[in-house]
Amino acid sequence: MRSVRILVSLLAFAAFHAGANDELWDLLRRGGQVVLIRHTLTDPGFGDPQGFRLQDCSTQRNLSEEGRAHAKRIGEAFRLHRIPVERVLSSPWCRCVETASLAFGAAEISQPLSNLFGRSERRQKALEELSAMAGTPRTGGNLVLVTHGSTILALTRIPVNMGEIMVLTPQGQGSFSLAGRFEVP
Repeated sequence: MRSVRILVSLLAFAAFHAGANDELWDLLRRGGQVVLIRHTLTDPGFGDPQGFRLQDCSTQRNLSEEGRAHAKRIGEAFRLHRIPVERVLSSPWCRCVETASLAFGAAEISQPLSNLFGRSERRQKALEELSAMAGTPRTGGNLVLVTHGSTILALTRIPVNMGEIMVLTPQGQGSFSLAGRFEVP
């Protein structure tokens, strides 16, 4: 039942236009939101090369120069709009860590934000932990989660582009609603 409520809430807002409007920036300025960001543009390819290692960025698909510039623009937009960021968590994949670092200066590694693509054995536990993160009401600044498209899709049932941002409003007990989604040009 909870997943049906989340899905209905998310679908109701899925048509929200791509640019952040003043109301969405105002909501973020008040804090207490969860900001989901898919890592920015990567080198061409899909997934990671065979035999990649998390501890070695040279074995992974990484951000392109355009992706690095885009991550910096995301951070600049948050600073320009005076968005309070309480905490930044990132998937351990290098492309997510780099996106978070370029946009917000630093990030803590969070295993639940790991890439779920081709990793169905981790899906249920990760979704439980992600739902708790996204659904726990907070005071103060916003919680920023930098992750992968597969992870965001599993949590929200909505596909996102690289660098796209979703703003979730925690509702408690692992439930949340989609306040909006946008891309920083």
